[in-house]
Amino acid sequence: MDPYDHDLERGMGNRRRMLGDAWVDKSVASANAFTAEFQNFITRYAWHEVWGRPGLDIKTRRVIVMAITASLGRWEEFELHLRAALTGGGVPGVEGSGDPETQLSPDEVKEVLMQTAIYAGVPAANTGMGIAARLLREIGQPPPPLPATEAAMPATGRSHRSTGNPALHYTVREARDVAVPLHTIVLSHSLGSDASLWDRLANALSSDHRVICYDHRGHGDSDTPSGAYTMAELADDAERLLGEIDTRFQSGPVVWVGLSLGGMVAQELALRYSQRLRGVVIANACAGYSAEGRETWRQRMAAIESGGLESVADSAMERWFSDGFRAAKAAAVARWRRRMVSTPVAGYLGASHAVMNHDTTARLSHISVPTLVIASSADVSMPLPQCKAMADAIAGAQWALIEDAAHLSVLEQPAAFEAAITAFLLRL
Repeated sequence: MDPYDHDLERGMGNRRRMLGDAWVDKSVASANAFTAEFQNFITRYAWHEVWGRPGLDIKTRRVIVMAITASLGRWEEFELHLRAALTGGGVPGVEGSGDPETQLSPDEVKEVLMQTAIYAGVPAANTGMGIAARLLREIGQPPPPLPATEAAMPATGRSHRSTGNPALHYTVREARDVAVPLHTIVLSHSLGSDASLWDRLANALSSDHRVICYDHRGHGDSDTPSGAYTMAELADDAERLLGEIDTRFQSGPVVWVGLSLGGMVAQELALRYSQRLRGVVIANACAGYSAEGRETWRQRMAAIESGGLESVADSAMERWFSDGFRAAKAAAVARWRRRMVSTPVAGYLGASHAVMNHDTTARLSHISVPTLVIASSADVSMPLPQCKAMADAIAGAQWALIEDAAHLSVLEQPAAFEAAITAFLLRL
């Protein structure tokens, strides 16, 4: 019979990988006639038969252990696994001694404890936070000071209001995983929506970039001036906002991502304020409308003036989302319908005037900043030939087509939209 105990050896390998050689050596050395069988048992049963299973990645198993031990108040075990998580089982300060595949960042540990607070109680999370803060100091990674009044919800960013007139509401998500953001990215939403259009994309991009989302005048939490707006005015609003952002964050030129109305503002910005831009993305937008198209806008605005936004909401949803998406994601469509009809009528009508009269067709060749044009295969509002003609008119413009999406492509196909943006950023 083979004397080599495979289960024990495999378990010991997993145990050393997760907790580090120093801790395991200390534990093994302390074994005696009373504890040796227990050591053998947990090494085979826990570290091989459970930790060795391939159904979950190793970091997920580490997170589960931390959440459970914190929830149960098993603080000695929690501290053991937390220390190993922060160092990857290595020795603090000794490069290469830990395993990066098993390591958790301080932010990941924080998220485990935030989740624990909801499902196991604030006291448990509070104790866990205290232990984590102490361990971070001990291993030479003390978090910098930050008053609680300055903390922001990472999923929505910190809210600000611009000092211009009209005042614009905007949110800032600072880069989470790098000390210095690679770019500052400004996301500009469509007619009848608001900055929340970008939540998923903004959270993804803010891993490496500072991401700013703002509400156009007449939308969201921004001021709503009365009367008709022009695209030049919306571009002026945006330029003043970029100036304020540059002053506050020393951001320099930004990458502008605009969808529909935001993509039209992008064109005016690139033509009139190119010094503010490092690159520009024009998604699901056109360079202008035909006489027939402008007449459609006039009819739509007349319907709103007489019957409110409810009178055009259903037809808007048919343009915004493809048939398949509306059938499969009725709750999501209903959410954006509520967002549209809750937009101030004055703001929607004012911005509709800007869209109806938008025309950069003869000036597109003057855009000199790096540009990406995104179109969607099922977008009846901005047909493919129209979008492709715009891309062809801009020197060096890149082109991306998103399949199986209508007008709000960032909502219907978020992964494809993010991939197009990420590829563009890599070329800047």
